[in-house]
Amino acid sequence: MASIRVVGVVGAGQMGSGIAQVAAAANIQVIMADLDDAALGRGMRAISSSLSRFVKKQLLSQEEADATMSRLRTTTSLQEMHDADVVIEAVAENEGLKTRIFGELDKLLKPSAILASNTSSISITRLAASTQRPKQVIGMHFMNPPPLMKLVEIVRGIATEDEVFDTIKALAERCGKIVSCSKDYPGFIVNRVLMPMINEAFYCLLEGVGSPHDIDTGMKLGTNQPMGPLALADLIGLDTCLSIMRTIHDGLGDSKYRPCPLLVQYVDAGWLGRKSGRGVYFYTSNL
Repeated sequence: MASIRVVGVVGAGQMGSGIAQVAAAANIQVIMADLDDAALGRGMRAISSSLSRFVKKQLLSQEEADATMSRLRTTTSLQEMHDADVVIEAVAENEGLKTRIFGELDKLLKPSAILASNTSSISITRLAASTQRPKQVIGMHFMNPPPLMKLVEIVRGIATEDEVFDTIKALAERCGKIVSCSKDYPGFIVNRVLMPMINEAFYCLLEGVGSPHDIDTGMKLGTNQPMGPLALADLIGLDTCLSIMRTIHDGLGDSKYRPCPLLVQYVDAGWLGRKSGRGVYFYTSNL
């Protein structure tokens, strides 16, 4: 099983910055990449703010928070990933974009490096096929937000080697996570179950079965969930939810996975959830 000293993270958004924070907190050197310095600045500020909340809640000492920040560096060039042992891609849920990044990284990384994707629904086998190292490609799906959520869903492509799986499982556990293993099917396990629930909540809203508050309250208190499905969709991003539903629908071909027209309409309107200030609910500030 390979030793992990340096982890690269591609994408400094909510997921990428969260993954970078989790890895750095596990005493791993982290290189976080994004397109420009502005995106990287937002990502680093998000990490700093998250660590400050942990310190305030006395879950972390200030010295530990400072040490975590010291293990992070940023770059706008994927070339800087050349020494990474594992690179975790955490960009938007767009297969074309992910495939292009995997192709670029494949040419830059050392032969032993592992390529992992934080994709929540896209085929790991197809992503692996865009590289010359399909045996070293794997899914490493962190839950949102990564610093708080305990689960990492690991997905093996058809060619993923046992040693690569063992290395990534050990990395997730080193980061303090609990692992769930899924086969490479559309939506994997978590979103195969979660997204149809969110989609059905949108159908309830479309058909006037209940108000957003009533739907979310019913699911929170009736099924003991910490957050209702509509509020959760706003947190995830309605565009991300729609992309995942389309991936599952296209991959499995069953009409039960057809995205709700209201969800499509909200995304078309730019009502993407918390990140845009409006989704099912209104938000006074963007995340």
